Amino acid sequence: MSVIPGPPVRGDGGLHDIAAAGGLHAYQLRLHAEYGPVVRFELPGTDSAVSIADPVLLEATAGIDKRPEELFAFLAPLCEAGNLQTLPADEHTPWRRAVLSVLAGRRSHEAHFPGLSALAGRLADRWAEQAGEGPVELQKDLSALSLRMICRYALGNGVHDPDEVVAAFEVVLTEYLGRQYQPADPGTEEQRRKRAEEALTYLRATVNDVLAPAHQDGNALAAALVAAGMSPARVRDTVLMIMLAAHHTTGVAVSWTLYLLSRHPAEAERVTAEIDEVLSDRVAPEYADLNRLTRLQMALKESMRLYPPGPYGARETTEDLVLAGYEIPTGTTIFYPFWAVHMNPQYWPDPETFDPGRFTPDQVAGRPRYAYIPFGLGPRSCEGARLATMEAELVLAILLRRFRFQPVSGHDVVPVERFVLWAADGIRMNLTPRPATR
Repeated sequence: MSVIPGPPVRGDGGLHDIAAAGGLHAYQLRLHAEYGPVVRFELPGTDSAVSIADPVLLEATAGIDKRPEELFAFLAPLCEAGNLQTLPADEHTPWRRAVLSVLAGRRSHEAHFPGLSALAGRLADRWAEQAGEGPVELQKDLSALSLRMICRYALGNGVHDPDEVVAAFEVVLTEYLGRQYQPADPGTEEQRRKRAEEALTYLRATVNDVLAPAHQDGNALAAALVAAGMSPARVRDTVLMIMLAAHHTTGVAVSWTLYLLSRHPAEAERVTAEIDEVLSDRVAPEYADLNRLTRLQMALKESMRLYPPGPYGARETTEDLVLAGYEIPTGTTIFYPFWAVHMNPQYWPDPETFDPGRFTPDQVAGRPRYAYIPFGLGPRSCEGARLATMEAELVLAILLRRFRFQPVSGHDVVPVERFVLWAADGIRMNLTPRPATR
């Protein structure tokens, strides 16, 4: 068997090379450009990893149902009932089935749609009131909206103070997930740790109260998890993890889509013309309208190709594999560089160009299944993919119906890695209200 190509081993977990490249995301692009579709490299948290950027080769790994425990250990403090991201397959399968029965269900989406639409409408109303007062911060406002939406979806109307929940989540995210990507909050390390522990305790107590048997009426997610035999602690941890995963990701996807459309006014005009036609004199879509917003869907997909909200994933092989003539032994960390897959010129000609036309049915049919994987692949892919897509389409339809978005002159938008693919200095936009009717 051939030796898997890759950079020289430094023995530092790859930290030097990753930092020199400007982050793991960019490092993957560089590795695959230099060494080809299969690369061995050093990765913090594991002895070495094999990165695969070819969608055809990914097919052979799609069935793996194991995540490397060390790489996901940072989530363990948030899960008292076992790290939900690294559950063994026999526990993970029934857990995933229960979660998907709600998050991917049309009935659940339709039931929550009016409430989610109202939340997006309130943000649009606030932006309309602020029109002319300066640019808006897309990432900040839309991330807060996405957390409010998942709070409504997962907890219903049982939260007495949604703003306090949002604030507590920000503290937890900063301490447990974001410290390596952003400046630390003011205060000593001990003070930050205590603040994060208090916030997490508050969140657990809030979710426990909302999910208590006396309050569970109408909560389809809690009901599905209880019916699957989950303990109260695992039900609570599941709800918190879903809220964690949904926070930022939907808002970031919408932010990047609006940014790209603002840089491509002709495409923006096509999308808004479609929205005007489908909505007529309405300012917000109904659930059934989303299937008719095909141009908007294509723009969102192309945005998530160029800026996938979650930039990578990982699995651990449970048996020996032979891939492209390379032997990959049991226990190897398989790394999925979503951005590198999405930028593979063999399947995405002129890959850096924003072109929603790549997602017409004919174009999609001509590419391998795993050429586009913004939500991952296989049995560990994102359980909330359909929900996140529905929310993003809803928010985009409401905002593009009501506003034109123009980039702020002189403001550079540069993607960086945090828990999601973020813009380093935000995404600022000038807004111009559009007429309420055609």
